[in-house]
Order: sequence, then C-alpha cells, then structure tokens
Amino acid sequence: MTQAFDAVAQQRVLESRAETALALASRLGADACEFGASVDQGIGVSVREGDVESVELSRDQGIAITVYVGQRKGSASSTDASDESIRSVVERALSIARYTGEDAASGLADAELMATHLPDLGVHYPWALTTDDAITRALACEAAGLAVAGVRSSDGASLSSGEGVRVYANSHGFLGSQRGSHHSLSCMLIAEDAGGMQRDYDYTSARNPDELRDAAAVGRSAAERTLRRLGAQRPETGRFPVLFDPMLASGLVGHLMSAIAGGAIYRDASFLCGRLGDSLFPEWFSLQEKPMLVGAMASSPFDGDGVQTRDNVFIDRGSLASYMLSAYSGRRLGMQSTGNAGGARNLRITAPLESRDALLQKMGRGILVTELMGQGVNGVTGDYSRGAAGFWVENGEIQHPVEEFTIAGNLAEMFQGLVGIGDDTDTRGSIHTGSWLIDKMTVAGG
Repeated sequence: MTQAFDAVAQQRVLESRAETALALASRLGADACEFGASVDQGIGVSVREGDVESVELSRDQGIAITVYVGQRKGSASSTDASDESIRSVVERALSIARYTGEDAASGLADAELMATHLPDLGVHYPWALTTDDAITRALACEAAGLAVAGVRSSDGASLSSGEGVRVYANSHGFLGSQRGSHHSLSCMLIAEDAGGMQRDYDYTSARNPDELRDAAAVGRSAAERTLRRLGAQRPETGRFPVLFDPMLASGLVGHLMSAIAGGAIYRDASFLCGRLGDSLFPEWFSLQEKPMLVGAMASSPFDGDGVQTRDNVFIDRGSLASYMLSAYSGRRLGMQSTGNAGGARNLRITAPLESRDALLQKMGRGILVTELMGQGVNGVTGDYSRGAAGFWVENGEIQHPVEEFTIAGNLAEMFQGLVGIGDDTDTRGSIHTGSWLIDKMTVAGG
C-alpha cells in the first residue's frame, strides 16, 4: 500500500468523534443518539493473460448518526468525519426526526443489554503488502492455472487485501470498537472442446494472510474445476435427488436466516412466520451462531445496536428455536433482541457428517450442483427456482457434466428433505457447511 494504515490511531480518532457526536446531539435537543463510523483501506489488483489489468488503492470512510426525539427517529450520514461534518449530520438528523411519525418500537436497545465483555477476538491481521508483491502473487496464481494442460485462456486472477476499523456508540454510555482485516485471492480460467467453452474458478479467503492457500495451488484448482466441465450436456427432466456443493449449500443456510430475520417476520413477509417451535429439518440437524470465536470471519462482541452478542441456537434438533432479532424487530414482535442487529455471525452446523462419496452413493441417481444462476427465491412463499450446472450421477458415480437446466422446489420442503451433510466443509466464509443432499427436486433439462 502506498500509505500506511495506523489502525490504532484511526480507532482513537473515531472514538473521539463518537463522543463529540453524542454530546452535541444531547445539547441540540436529542433525547438519545447513536453513532456508527468506519474507515477502511485496501489494495486490489487484477491480472489477465500475464498482464496487469487494474490496480486499485482504496480508502473509504463513513459516519452515520441516528437521533431520537421522543419516539421520533432521524438518521443522516456522511463520508466526512470532521467536527464540522458531525455538527451538520447531527443537525440534519434532528431536522428529519421532527418530520417523522412516532414509532412505539423506536429507540436504543435497552441499557441492560449493552455489551460489557469486549475481548480482542483476533480478527485484525494487517498485511505489509506492496503493489508489486500483490501483482506477483496474482500472476503466479494465473500462471499455475494456465500451465495445466487443456486450459485455453484466463479470465483473470485477482488479489485483494484490506483492513479497517468500526466504531459504535450510543447515549447509554456504550462505546465499542473493533479492528479487522480481510484478504483473498481468486482465479478464473477458460477451457474449450468441440462442445464449446467452459469456465470456472477457485479462491481462498482469510482474516490472516498466513492462512491463505498457496497462490499456485489456487490456480491449479481453478484449472481442474474448469476442465471437468468440458463436454457438458443437458440433463433429462424429472424429479431427482440434488447434492449441493458446499459453496452453494451455504446459500441455503442464508435463505433460512433471511426467512427468520425479525424484519421479515414482523412484516409478515416470510414463509416461516408463525413457525417458531415447528420442525423444519430432520431431528439430527442443529444450527448455532458463535459470534465470539477467535479469528473467525464474522466475530464481534457487540451487534449493530451495541447489544452483547452471544451463542444462539436457531435450529435445535430440527426445530426452529429462535428468530434472529435486533432491538427494533424484537420490540415489534414483543420479544427481546437476540444480539443480531446486522445479521448472524459465524454459523455452525451440528449434524452427522458423511463423505462426498457416501452422499453420492446415497443419492444413487441425480445431480451434483456446482453452480447456480439467477435470483429465483421467493422469501414469502419459500418457492425456489434457479438455473444450474453440475454433474449427472448414476449408481452413485459421477458420469458427465451437465448444464442449461433449472432446479426447483420449496425451501420448506427442501429443508425437510435434507438427507445428509458432507464432511467437505467450506470454511472460507462465516457460514461453515459441507455438501447438502436433498431427497427430491424438480429438474427441468432437455
């Protein structure tokens, strides 16, 4: 990076700005105020066919201030964190609050819920990476992939590295801050045969750059994934078991979390409204949140309301045990916050795990899906329909790649129809899961 990022100094500055904003809001007539700010700096490079395609050095900063006058709320934001800007943002927020309607659920989270245990969760690993070093790593990744026999060309390799600070404070006297980092490297390659071109990719991602996979290994893996897609056919139409690759299975968890989010529940915009306590999955399946894991991708001791985060069980032995609630959505539902303003953090599954081969044998005849396209998921009804690509399976063995088909079902039925989870856990994101085998889905091919 061309300019050093002093995360500790930035943290102190933002904490000072928070105190300034809260005091000013009180003087100007706010009954309560909350302040959020972040500053991030990073480098991103992309290469293609051995040439540098882009180099981006970024620095982003933002503040957001919300004030409450009685139960009227006003919010304003800025990319400028100077004292003058803070005054302007507070004044604008107060002006907005005077024109908004009263909302009985509005206001800060309850004071007794504020986080008091604020340990260092080991999520900040700065990387002294020069632009030349970043380019060298991206080129090495791409070159390793291009060197694999059968790969025709590259669609590019990219490396990004960044770190930042976020601060949240409110009128209860809570002030929390956290430094963090994120680093990743990816490669996408192209192969071609008589049937046409195929492309695929692989990537590595971590908080700590020392935990990134070797650049050449990522390139070679991208090549292998691309080559195995050559010769793709359209599958037949019918009802078949579907095995979701781990990268896609995490999306199914994401759809579940969206459906149990408090905002969707109180708006009556989820297929899981009124289902608290109901059996959604097989009894052997549980889903927990672990926000205090050291070094994990989404760890934080406090949520977006300043509430202490905690281990939550959302699915307990197959049953929906809890919604995912912020202070506001909790009040709307007559419940208490679950420490989930800003979403869930570090989702982990408890279930008996099986090898990929064992799941394929259990499937017998069906489809292993490795790519999904489109946005065909209806959160209100649970209806699910996506374009897909993957591999046809017969007698528990992969036969050939398939493409240009859709898979369809209903999320509630898919969750009930979960018959196995793989031990091939993808740990690159905040949702850790292996492959998911769903007993039956509608496949529309050729």
